[in-house]
Amino acid sequence: MELSRFAKFAWGVLIYTVLVILWGAYVRISYSGDGCGDHWPLCQGQVIPASPSLKTLIELSHRGSSSLLGLLVLALAVWAFRAFPKGSLVRRGAAISFLFIIIESLLGAGLVKLGLVNKNDSIQRAVVMSLHLVNTLMLIAATALTAWWASGGRPLRLREQKGLAAALVAGLLAVLVLGISGAITALGDTLFPVSTHAQAIEQHFSPTAHVLMRLRIFHPLIAITVAAYIIFIAAMAGLSRADKTTARLSRLVIGLFIAQIGVGFLNLYLYAPMWMQIFHLLTADAVWITLVLFAAAALASEEAADYRAVHSAADSPALR
Repeated sequence: MELSRFAKFAWGVLIYTVLVILWGAYVRISYSGDGCGDHWPLCQGQVIPASPSLKTLIELSHRGSSSLLGLLVLALAVWAFRAFPKGSLVRRGAAISFLFIIIESLLGAGLVKLGLVNKNDSIQRAVVMSLHLVNTLMLIAATALTAWWASGGRPLRLREQKGLAAALVAGLLAVLVLGISGAITALGDTLFPVSTHAQAIEQHFSPTAHVLMRLRIFHPLIAITVAAYIIFIAAMAGLSRADKTTARLSRLVIGLFIAQIGVGFLNLYLYAPMWMQIFHLLTADAVWITLVLFAAAALASEEAADYRAVHSAADSPALR
């Protein structure tokens, strides 16, 4: 099926979103979050500082890439409302994406204004980062679904399969919890790096250990539990659906989750170097996107003829 120009743009926005997220992780790991001081949206009280340091340039580049993302999501929403009729899932997805990008910018500003950057090890930072992570995943999900539905993805039919819907929603919520534990673990790895396994164990069991050190042990346990559940649900749903798209996404979800567990343990074995943390985040985003699309495909209606016809509007001559 030939993708419309809108669908291609939506997938492009999704890819760019992931790249911005990865760059944001680099800002955290490189302790560059305070490169502009506690100023936002200005940087050190200026639009562009006269003699910026390296970490100021890193923070500025992240703000610039995030601002561009905001404009792209706005364009996605405007285009969706021009190209698709009232009530279209594409419209809804794009509008929700724009809502989440607004919240994303406010949470990012809050981290800077409250000084929850660089080597700040407060519980407040962990809480705000967790909220940031959940919003980021919701932004990714909304953008991915917008692209999916614009590419011919069928509408959901939840009433006919409430059991499967409940199981998949539980799985998505479990992955959000896993993501939160991962964000807290990554923060702990950044603030309290180790160079040996003995040092990591000593840090964890020390009576004076920071809470972020103590929490790190729970992420692998949560990851294994959630992976087992998702793999089981994906296998069952994949086998019970006749369409090839759902079956393929089922296999992809299972493969990516297994790979992600391997990447996670490799990250632990290597003591979480910068490049490995970023790669781990990339694979986590891939798992989340695939799981969201798998859920959408598994819960889709079989009657899609009328819905597919709507997508021709995205390539209307009036929009060229």
